Amino acid sequence: MAEQTEWEAKAANLLKAELKRKGVTYTQLAEMIGDKEANVRNKLSRGKFSAAFLIQSLEAIGLTEIRL
Repeated sequence: MAEQTEWEAKAANLLKAELKRKGVTYTQLAEMIGDKEANVRNKLSRGKFSAAFLIQSLEAIGLTEIRL
């Protein structure tokens, strides 16, 4: 399996941090976006997911702005 790139790690860490800040679990996020918890967990642990998944997830938890 290929290693995470620096940018993939940054995207995954950004989403994980926002989930933690909002108090949203992977199970809750999966329900919000209509996915399975295992899929969400795998995407975040691998750090390989689309920009669409990132935006969908951030919008689902009520985030309207992010600071990089």
